[in-house]
Amino acid sequence: MTDSDKLQAIRARIDQLDEQIQALITERASCAEEVARQKDIAGDDSEYYRPEREADVLRTVVARNQGPLSNEEMARLFREIMSACLALQHPMTVAFLGPEGTYTQAAVYKQFGHSVQCRPLAAIDEIFREVEAGAAHYGVVPVENSSEGMISHTLDMFLNSPLQICSEVDMRIHHCLLGRMDSGGDFTAITGVHAHQQALAQCREWLDANLPGVPRLPVSSNAEAARYASDHEGIVAIAGEAAAEIYQLNTLASNIEDDPDNTTRFLVIGRKMPAASGHDKTSLLLSTPNRPGALQRLLAPLAEKGISMTRIESRPSRRGAWDYVFFIDIEGHVQEPAVASALQELEQSAAMLKILGSYPRSTVEA
Repeated sequence: MTDSDKLQAIRARIDQLDEQIQALITERASCAEEVARQKDIAGDDSEYYRPEREADVLRTVVARNQGPLSNEEMARLFREIMSACLALQHPMTVAFLGPEGTYTQAAVYKQFGHSVQCRPLAAIDEIFREVEAGAAHYGVVPVENSSEGMISHTLDMFLNSPLQICSEVDMRIHHCLLGRMDSGGDFTAITGVHAHQQALAQCREWLDANLPGVPRLPVSSNAEAARYASDHEGIVAIAGEAAAEIYQLNTLASNIEDDPDNTTRFLVIGRKMPAASGHDKTSLLLSTPNRPGALQRLLAPLAEKGISMTRIESRPSRRGAWDYVFFIDIEGHVQEPAVASALQELEQSAAMLKILGSYPRSTVEA
């Protein structure tokens, strides 16, 4: 058999596989439609989107992956299949920090796939209000960056919001320098750099080395910076590749973040807590009287029950001067006996305990 014959045989096999794959996807979609019909017949108004179920499916996909596709790529393909099938059952609207082209929108697509209806909003508090009012099924908000720390506005919104954290999304963030001018390494025509303040901080060393003395202006989002740069000669933006495509900008430099492992954590917020998936995290809001050793005594039940605390962050309570609340992440779900027992003890000794959500841990790399 000649090389040409071998290539033709491989292509014929690919055509056969494509036909089988399409038939299986069609069958899966039909099953999804049948699930919706059965729910309607039974009058079941429960959630169609099940974060714990999808997290378990993706973990199984990754566990059985044998290559040559990466775990990330295999999970992404299955995410899109699940997204399209879910849209047949119950189309979902997800609010995010806009405008179009933000990293938060990328987090929406990573979590829900591209078959959801995205609703860009101008501020984090608007996302909370949209979900609380039922105008969006879920919202996605940034909460933490690996190099710049917590995003305080998101934490502050949980003080008074009834919403639950339903899932988390970790995304590797790669910043680009975008502008209308031709790419070629000549930055002399640049008169200003626009970006979200977190992005400016994450690229500080690169900007100091390559654009010294050029004014840096923080704006509401990196996508907003890209939109502005598309209308103003000499202005460049720090944003992602998606923003470059949407706003028709040239990429003047890529991967300009100072930390190559720069990662942002996003939270999915909704009105109901998901069931346990077996690989969960619980977020808490705590306050304790301002006395020596009070916090240590308050958290003692976690250690006694063998529960790992993965994060603790303090914020002003806004109820009085020097009065603070603590945002804490622990491993496990409130339905697990050890976690439930520890929380019961915490509630007895805390001035305030609010469970912000139990949800699947992010397991697939960005």
